[in-house]
Amino acid sequence: MMRQYELVERVQRYKPDVNEALLNKAYVYAMQKHGHQRRASGDPYFSHPLEVAAILTGMNLDEATIAAALLHDTIEDTSATRAEIDELFGAEIGTLVEGLTKLKKLDLVSTKAEQAENLRKLLLAISEDVRVLLVKLADRLHNMRTLHHVPVHKRLRIAEETMEIYAPLAGRMGMQDMREELEELAFRYVNPEAFHTVTERLADLLERNRGVITEIEGALARLFEEYAIEAVVKSRQKKPWSVFRKMEAKALSFEQLSDIFGFRVIVDTMEDCYRALGAIHSTWSMVPGRFKDYISTPKQNDYRSIHTTIVGPSRQRVELQIRTREMDRIAEYGVAAHSLYKDFGSKVAGTSNQISKDTNAYAWLRRTIEALSEGDNPEDFLENTKLELFHDQVFCFTPKGGLIALPRGATPIDFAYAVHTDVGDTCVGAKVNGRIMPLMTELKNGDEVEIIRSKAQVPPAAWESVVVTGKARSAIRRATRNAIRKQYSGLGARILERAFERAGKTWSRDGLKPVLHRLARKDVEDVLAAVGRGELSSRDVIHAVFPDYQDERVTQKPKVREEGWFNLRNAAGMLFQIPGRSSRRSRKGKGKNAAGDQNGALPIRGVAGDLPVRFAPEGAVPGDRIVGILQPGSGITIYPIQSPSLTAFDDQPERWIDVRWDIDENMKERFPARVSVTAINEPGSLAEIAQVIASNDANIHTLSMARTAPDFTEMIFDLEVWDLKHLNRLSSQLKETACVSDVRRVNG
Repeated sequence: MMRQYELVERVQRYKPDVNEALLNKAYVYAMQKHGHQRRASGDPYFSHPLEVAAILTGMNLDEATIAAALLHDTIEDTSATRAEIDELFGAEIGTLVEGLTKLKKLDLVSTKAEQAENLRKLLLAISEDVRVLLVKLADRLHNMRTLHHVPVHKRLRIAEETMEIYAPLAGRMGMQDMREELEELAFRYVNPEAFHTVTERLADLLERNRGVITEIEGALARLFEEYAIEAVVKSRQKKPWSVFRKMEAKALSFEQLSDIFGFRVIVDTMEDCYRALGAIHSTWSMVPGRFKDYISTPKQNDYRSIHTTIVGPSRQRVELQIRTREMDRIAEYGVAAHSLYKDFGSKVAGTSNQISKDTNAYAWLRRTIEALSEGDNPEDFLENTKLELFHDQVFCFTPKGGLIALPRGATPIDFAYAVHTDVGDTCVGAKVNGRIMPLMTELKNGDEVEIIRSKAQVPPAAWESVVVTGKARSAIRRATRNAIRKQYSGLGARILERAFERAGKTWSRDGLKPVLHRLARKDVEDVLAAVGRGELSSRDVIHAVFPDYQDERVTQKPKVREEGWFNLRNAAGMLFQIPGRSSRRSRKGKGKNAAGDQNGALPIRGVAGDLPVRFAPEGAVPGDRIVGILQPGSGITIYPIQSPSLTAFDDQPERWIDVRWDIDENMKERFPARVSVTAINEPGSLAEIAQVIASNDANIHTLSMARTAPDFTEMIFDLEVWDLKHLNRLSSQLKETACVSDVRRVNG
C-alpha cells in the first residue's frame, strides 16, 4: 500500500508547490474513518481510495481532486458527514465528495430505468465539475482491476455497465488510455472466450512482426532526420476489444485486418505535423480514403491528430498518427489535460482552479444535459445517450461554413436537428453538396448540407426510425406528441363550442382558466385535449364553469318507444335521433345527416384533416349520411348511418357526435368503402373485376375471398373511391361485367 509521503511525492513531480498539509490531512482522516473495514480481496478498505488517488496523480490532477479521491467513500461508508468534510477540508472538496456519494448507487443497478436515472445524475453532477467524473472513472478503473475478487454472479453486470457507460464516457471526455483499459478489463468478463482468443493471436502476431516494426520505425526516423524534423516515433498495437469490435462490425477475419499495428509520430509544433506529413507522402504512396485531418477539424472530445495510411517499407500498409506533444497529452488525458493552475492558493483550503470548461468535450456534455430538460422518459434518454457515446463521427458543413459533428450514419434530418430543433421540425428536403438528395441519405465527412424548410411541415413519426442522434429522436417524438395533442385540442374546442351554444351559455377559453382545479387539469389546452380524447365530457366542463346549470337530460327523461325514433341530446348538447330497440331499419330515412340537424355538425374532411378521425372498417364516402362515435383516446370513428355496428352504441348517447362532410374540391382524397362481389368461379374472373375497378379510377386496398358455392365465389373488396356517385358508377359497371353475378355495399 502506498505510503503517505509517496502520495505527496507523486503530486510534487508535476506540481512542486503542492499543498502537502491538505493531502496529509486527507490521507490520515480517510485511513482513520475506514479503520478495520476490508474489501472483498481481504485488503484494508483504505487501499481502494488510495489506489484511486494514485490513478489520478497519473493524470497530473490538482490536490483538491486527489483529496476528494481519498475521501470519496467516507460519507457513504463511515461516520463522516458533509458538514465535517466542509469544516476540515473546505466547501469545494465537500461538494466533490458529496457528488460522488450521490453517485454511489450507480454501481450494480438492476433495471434499465434505474440505470437511466442514475446516468442522468452522473451527467448533471459532472456538468458543474468534471472532476466528479474523473474520480468516478478512476474508482471504476480500480474496481475493474480487482474484479476477480468480486463474487462471480456480480462480475458480468459490473463489466457490462463498464462497457456500456463508463468506457464510452471516458472516450467522450477524450481519455483514450483510460477508455482502452476499461474496455479491455470489461472484455475479459463480457466475452472471456473471445478475449483469450484475440489476446493470444495478437501476442503471436507481435512476436512474428517485431522485425518489421523495427524496420518501419527505423525508416521513419531516417526520413525525419533527412528533413530536419525533430520527431519521436512509437509503435502501437490495437487493443483486443478494438480488434474484436472491428471484426464483428465489418465481418472480417483476424487475417483480413490491416491496421493492427500503427505508428505515432510526436513532433514539437503544428507546423512540424504538416512538414512530417509532406515528407511521408513524398516518400511513400498514400492509401486513398484513409487520410483524416483532426487538427483542422478536432473531434468532439478535443482529440487532434493527423491520420494517414501509406504503403510503406516492404510494401506493407502502415497506419500513422502525427501530432504534437500537447495534442498527445490531450489524447491521453482528455479533459484532465485542461487543468488550470492559475492563482494557486486563492481557493478554500489552498485548492486549485477547476478544469477548464472551454473544451469540445464540455460542449458535448452541455448538449447532453440539454436533452435532460426536454422531458424524455429515462429509458429513451439512456438509449439515446448510449447511441451517441458509441458512434464514431463525421464532420459536415453548413452553407456558411459552420462545422457540425454528427455520429457516423447520420442523415440530413440529424443534421437539421443538430443545427436547431426548429430547423429539424420544419425540414422538408436537403441539398448535399449542392444536389437535392433524399432525407435518408447517409452523410459523409466533408459534406456540405443545406436544409430546405417549410413552416407547414410536421415531422413524420416514421423519421424516428431513420435518425441516429438522440436529439433528433427526442424532438421527433415531442413534435409527434404535440401534433396529436393539437388535433385532440382542436376537436375538444369544437365540441365545447357547440355544447355551450346548445346550453345557451357563452363559450370562451378564458372562461376555463378559473375552473382548471375543478377539472383537475393544469391548463386550458389539457382540458380541450381531454374532451377531444373522450376522457372528459363536455357536460362536466359546462358544470365546472356554470355550477347552477341544469342539464336537460337530468330534468327531462327521454320517452323511449319500442318502434321508431326518439330525440336525445348527447354530452355535447347535440341533438340525436336514436332508434327504439326494435327498429334499426327506420334509421335510413330519418334526419338530414345521421342525427337530424346539420347546423351544429362538425365538418369532416377525411383522415388528412385537422381532426383525429378514422373510418369504421366498412368505410364511409362523401354522399353517405354519417355519424361520429367518440372513441376515448382515439378521436372520432365515422360510420355510415345504416351501419349495423352502431347498435353497440345505442346505450351510450354521450359518445354520438353530429358530423357532416366538408370536402374541399382542391384536396384530392379517396375514401374507404367495402363492397361484396359475387363472381363466377373460373380463371380470369378476378383479373376482369380488377380491370373494371382500375379503369374507373378506384383503388383496391385489401381483398379477401370465400367460396360460397361450387360455381360462385364471394370477394370482399376494401376500395378507395372519391365519393358516393363514384362508388355507385363503379358498382353499376361491375354488375354489367359478364363474370359478375351480384354487387352489394357491405355495411358492417
